[in-house]
Amino acid sequence: MSIPRVRTTPLPGVGVQYDLTTRERRHLSVIAHRDGSRSLNVYRSDDPDACSQAFRLTSEESAALVDALTPVHRTPGQQADGQPHPGLLHTTDLGLVAERLPVDGASHWNGRTLGETRMRTETGASVVAVLRRTGAVPSPAPDFRLAGGDTLIVIGTREGVDAAAAILDRE
Repeated sequence: MSIPRVRTTPLPGVGVQYDLTTRERRHLSVIAHRDGSRSLNVYRSDDPDACSQAFRLTSEESAALVDALTPVHRTPGQQADGQPHPGLLHTTDLGLVAERLPVDGASHWNGRTLGETRMRTETGASVVAVLRRTGAVPSPAPDFRLAGGDTLIVIGTREGVDAAAAILDRE
């Protein structure tokens, strides 16, 4: 079986388009918009140049879709209602999970430092990176200032990550 090839096309003023033709000869494309959103397009099988469906996804929806498509995420942890935890990145046999936790623009923590959350002290969960539109910040220090739109990558026990999420949800 051949490795699928993705064709990349710059779209000036818009972003970048990534095109893929599946082994079933279906044409799919993703447009990575400059604002961080994505458009997922599915083309007609009888005319691979004619788009039959288009879905506009937020950056959070795109991240959730990437997680769902990544094989390591086929058996994620579950919430009390049996549903998968949103933002779950990975689980291990050691009982640790890695999860994406967003910081909303209206969050109590917007503009405050990571240390002020006391997240590590209170939950035992660690923030291993912060994702920003400008790029990733690995191993942020306690004086790192959080901003609305940030996504924290948090690793800990299921209980610790849930407690970290509760801290971030503080009004």
